[in-house]
Amino acid sequence: MTDSRNFIIAIVLSIVVLFGWQYFFATPQIERAKQEQQRTEQLQKQQSGQDQPSATGAAPGTAAPGSPAVDAGASGAASRDAALAQSPRVAIETPRLSGSINLHGARLDDLRLNDFHETVSNASPTIVLLSPAGTPIMPGDPKTGVESQGPYFAEFGLLGEAGGPPAPGPETIWTAPAGAKLTTATPVTLTFDDGAGLTFRRTIAVDDKYMFTVTDAIENKTGSAVKLTPYGRVARLGEVHTAGYYILHEGLIGVFGDQGLEQYTYKNLIKTPEFKANPAQSGWLGITGKYWAAALVPEKGRTFTGRYTLSQQQNGAGPTTPLYQADFQSEALSVPAGGTAEARNMMFAGAKQVAVVNGYRNDLGIERFDLLIDWGWFYFITKPMFFVIDWFYHLLGNFGLAILAVTVCVKLVFFPLANKSYKSMSGMKKVQPQMQ
Repeated sequence: MTDSRNFIIAIVLSIVVLFGWQYFFATPQIERAKQEQQRTEQLQKQQSGQDQPSATGAAPGTAAPGSPAVDAGASGAASRDAALAQSPRVAIETPRLSGSINLHGARLDDLRLNDFHETVSNASPTIVLLSPAGTPIMPGDPKTGVESQGPYFAEFGLLGEAGGPPAPGPETIWTAPAGAKLTTATPVTLTFDDGAGLTFRRTIAVDDKYMFTVTDAIENKTGSAVKLTPYGRVARLGEVHTAGYYILHEGLIGVFGDQGLEQYTYKNLIKTPEFKANPAQSGWLGITGKYWAAALVPEKGRTFTGRYTLSQQQNGAGPTTPLYQADFQSEALSVPAGGTAEARNMMFAGAKQVAVVNGYRNDLGIERFDLLIDWGWFYFITKPMFFVIDWFYHLLGNFGLAILAVTVCVKLVFFPLANKSYKSMSGMKKVQPQMQ
């Protein structure tokens, strides 16, 4: 009878804790998020007309030989929309993503996540993941998961040999077919002719989730062979305020073949402004936040060298602004005279959903891509616990009920031990008078 009573008390206390947390913590946090959004919108209006720092290309002073040239991009925009309007674009429309491709450099610098909002209200703005150069830098709210907003983009390019023909880079203006639109069913092919015998065709495709595939095809009509080095980069401008959980990594991250996982926080890069990985033939690298990430996946089987850098960008006569960058260079492509060559890379830009990330690891063979999600030091407990909670959530349709169900299951699993403890305590009570 005592054991049953204790079990019932435990369940009642669990329910009280659950609803108490909802009332005293979750609801106030939602209200704070709404207030923060209002303050952000007000600050954007106040900053209208002010000059903003622009995102550049490779980190000045820390660039490796052959890195892409510095690109000032769109600067001085009064708002994100104004920055978007400063360059020709191709629309992106998928069930999960919306935005556009910047034809100036063929950058992916405008991306929203359609399934996620800044607050629990579906009427709130959708999450902005990528933004163009010139976007005003706005602070985020680590508590709600709304990241700071500012220039944050990704691009791929090719580096030519010294003295050779020009190759498309950050300053290249690509040409798109009239009315082109990137959807899951319709890839977009951009073209660039250097006028010296080289024709470049960049085909960008996207799946029904968050993976882009970028294929560069080069046609050489010159009289001699040409060598071109593919590169890719993810760059983020401005101070980034993280949640600060010591068990959760936020910053630059990548897997480099046998070297394995390499994580650098934003603070790490302040101490060591450049990290260069060993050459590898498989892996990935990028920038991750609490809930979202942008990661480059170099072509598998082609040797690449990845690195993380931090540089300071000058904003006119004002203070400098930090630029965090994860980039890679692959081994050079040899394009024979009268022949063609091709480079194929991928990019993940979206929410760090377990099923999606694990699916890319398994289906696309991306080495250890599941490490994009940080399970903490006690991953052997937190990871299985997540799958149990997720299973109950899909079964019951409510996270509160799912947590309650898991609590009951844990109690049942440990009930034999608890029951033995209760019996021992009961025996001690019987002999306590004699001991006294």
